[in-house]
Amino acid sequence: MRIFIAEDEPPARERLVETLARVAPQAVVVGHADTVQATAAWLAREPAPDVLMLDIQLADGLSLELFDGRELEVPVIFTTAYDRFALDAFRALAVDYLLKPIADEPLAAALAKVARLRRHFGADVGELLQQLRPGPARWRQRLLGRLGGQFHSLAVADVACFVSVDKLTFAVLPDGRRYQVETPLADLQDELDPAQFFRANRQVLIAAHAVQRFAAAGKGRLRVEASALAIGELTVSPDRAAAFRAWLGG
Repeated sequence: MRIFIAEDEPPARERLVETLARVAPQAVVVGHADTVQATAAWLAREPAPDVLMLDIQLADGLSLELFDGRELEVPVIFTTAYDRFALDAFRALAVDYLLKPIADEPLAAALAKVARLRRHFGADVGELLQQLRPGPARWRQRLLGRLGGQFHSLAVADVACFVSVDKLTFAVLPDGRRYQVETPLADLQDELDPAQFFRANRQVLIAAHAVQRFAAAGKGRLRVEASALAIGELTVSPDRAAAFRAWLGG
């Protein structure tokens, strides 16, 4: 088993190599680095190892950055002193997440997982990992809105904006109709496509298709005219104005 180690503390790397020698004497450490940049460079120029052993916090950042925009097809075992990155690690499809100091038994178990993957899938293990990794985010497409005593299924694409009034959230259609929705504005901001919806201020999340025009309103603010008649005059706060211009311009 060919192993690459990313670890920015030489004593910790030496202890890991010693532990590997005890639990997996057949393993060979084919390379090591102490930064994200050096790890990425090694992976770009060398044949892929059988497993990556990555400390989370390296000298120039988090090793999780290796998964941003890259298609790594190598099983990963994270080694770290922190447990708060576990969720992010498993989103990257880590085979295991080992907390320092790393004992013999958990390391042997993690390597056994890698070996089982390779036995069952052989050369296709990289392809399997790519298939399991989550694809592009799926933004919310529909939601339920209440008007009077009835519930309606609303297409997100038809909503001009979402507004928060007295701790209640409403979906507003271009003709001004308002439907009360259960999801708070802050949660909707995370669930909707950011290319289509923008948090103009604390009360309004507006759709790009609803914006008709905007102009400077003094003190760094923007005044927006929108197709949703019930919004009234929408003001973009000074700290959001530049982001609003960039968002609307694509």
